[in-house]
Amino acid sequence: MIQPTDKTFTATLQDKIDNLNKPKGSLGRLESLALQIGLIQHTLTPCLTHPCHILFGGDHGIGFEGVTPTPREVTWQQMINYGLGGGGVNMFCRQHGFQLRVVDAGVDYDFDQKKFPHVISRKIAYGTKNFLHEAAMSPGEWKKALAVGTEQVDVCAAEGCNIISFGEMGAANTSPSSVIMHLLLNIPLEQCVGAGSGLCRDGVRHKYEVLHEAVERFLANNEPVGVKLPLMDGEKVGTYFAGFEMAAAVGGMLRAAERKMIILVDGFIMTACVLLASRIEPAVMDYAVFGHQGDEGGHKLMLEGMGAQPLLHLGLRLGEGTGAICAYPIVQSAVNMINEMDNFSHANITKYF
Repeated sequence: MIQPTDKTFTATLQDKIDNLNKPKGSLGRLESLALQIGLIQHTLTPCLTHPCHILFGGDHGIGFEGVTPTPREVTWQQMINYGLGGGGVNMFCRQHGFQLRVVDAGVDYDFDQKKFPHVISRKIAYGTKNFLHEAAMSPGEWKKALAVGTEQVDVCAAEGCNIISFGEMGAANTSPSSVIMHLLLNIPLEQCVGAGSGLCRDGVRHKYEVLHEAVERFLANNEPVGVKLPLMDGEKVGTYFAGFEMAAAVGGMLRAAERKMIILVDGFIMTACVLLASRIEPAVMDYAVFGHQGDEGGHKLMLEGMGAQPLLHLGLRLGEGTGAICAYPIVQSAVNMINEMDNFSHANITKYF
């Protein structure tokens, strides 16, 4: 059970922030971020310890419908690449001091554990089923995937982690993310569908048509009578459309919030995952810091629909969790601000507001 942050502590934290030796509000987003982190940790002196990044991999049955230009084998090839240190996510983890865990939740490939011990094997199946025709996974598989995320967060927490981010590798995973956004926020599907890893205009249209047909079939069999789309059950939507790597991320986010950890949220796919998580446990949003607004079609609309304010907009659309990790120094700055700036009284500076 996730406990919401204690809002009765807000006034005390805000008073400290307002009395730092600066004009009130002059450090903008850093101030609201410091307030959120102080509430998460319930302290006037928050800290960041042992940042971790968990990257889950999984393949998608919907990929066989031509909704992505990325070949299926790229998923397992990149998982190996991450272990060798050659990915974008590796570079950013090294730069910002994150420990990286690479987890196979459902990749369509058998990793030789002797050759590739860096890929943590938690495979549920060799990719999800094709949600154009049936649910991507069974309820039992959904629960197994959530448990994978829970387990990995617990490992990080045991090592002293109190700030965590999640990433993904899975060809075609912008497709379920678009559907999740549509069904849970009631944003027109056409506005949710983008180019993914590089579709042309005709490719995006084909992707939309495939997803539209899948949604229509799902709603015909699953939409409760009289219930509007935004009120749909998050677990039902996740089970039918998500990938194993996405479900594992949802489980990880829920566990991280339960353990009162700061959750750095990446781009389009991870935002869809925290949207799913919030429909299971709404209080997870108290712990989510949205690191980056990506350039995938509907990401800006999804963030707005969730009332989320991202820290960065760098035009990234790589995935892997790179946008979240890039935002980490801003989180550090917010924590340093509340801990290291002096106040007017102690610094003998006239308070002029």
